[in-house]
Amino acid sequence: MSVQIAVIDDWQNVANGVVDWSVLEAVGNVHFLHDYPADTATMIERLKGFEVICVMRERSTFDKALLQGLPALKLLVTGGMRNAAIDIPAAKALGITVCGTDSYKHAAPELTWALIMASTRNLVAEANSLRAGHWQVGLGGDLYGKTLGILGLGSIGQKVAQFAQVFGMRVIAWSENLTPERAAQSGVTWVSKRELFEQADILTVHLVLSDRSRGLVDAEALGWMKPTARLVNTARGQIVDEQALVHALETGRLAGAALDVYAEEPLPVDHPFRRLPNVLATPHVGYVSEQNYRQFYSQMIEDIHAWTEGVPIRVLS
Repeated sequence: MSVQIAVIDDWQNVANGVVDWSVLEAVGNVHFLHDYPADTATMIERLKGFEVICVMRERSTFDKALLQGLPALKLLVTGGMRNAAIDIPAAKALGITVCGTDSYKHAAPELTWALIMASTRNLVAEANSLRAGHWQVGLGGDLYGKTLGILGLGSIGQKVAQFAQVFGMRVIAWSENLTPERAAQSGVTWVSKRELFEQADILTVHLVLSDRSRGLVDAEALGWMKPTARLVNTARGQIVDEQALVHALETGRLAGAALDVYAEEPLPVDHPFRRLPNVLATPHVGYVSEQNYRQFYSQMIEDIHAWTEGVPIRVLS
């Protein structure tokens, strides 16, 4: 057996060194591709020779047109157990098995807290000032005694709530499914949607992207926020109305934003988020940690071995 295996979306050229891929030598040949996503024709040309493709979650879009253009493809393996960029029904109809992996649960909450602290204390501007040969340029904010609003109190939101409690913050939360009882179990106060936006000094988004959550943070919701408040989003870019957020930031309606996710990724080079002084923007690195990548890629290897033995595991449906 000599299966051609592609590991794509390896933008940082790190996949080869995170785990030992030589364990797949008995299965076939592993190829590491570092290109960014492209149009369908280019992606077909790039990937048409591979029977197995390992993707990093929600980087490259595998829609019906691309899947139909890859007749050799038999197994698609994604990091994580959810990938909105893969048309799973189309894959199943074409006889392509789609498998996932578990995730390291601490990477995203830790990045969220790093963004909250860096944005509040103006760390990027201060560090850049020092690097440029200058000294202090601003006045940092504070967290103790302030209110953290959490939009979506799932596993990530709960961990962020714990961090906030250690820092002496009042923590409030809302989502469509959240009850006061479930919030109280995490030591969090349930509030209404409007109260969440009105009371938060920092509002952090931790919802799954769905039809209900898409565009949920719109101009109206941003208008409820304090002018001194900051918005943090490490969930999905499409949950926030980007044009409305840009307007709020440009007009001083909102003090700042710390963002790791965007409606279009990679973020267009001319996007306002790249130049606004009150935006701290990172390139979707919430899950880009050594421990998470090790878990993703080691389980991708397990998925490939199980598939070759005819008993696929962690199959997505």
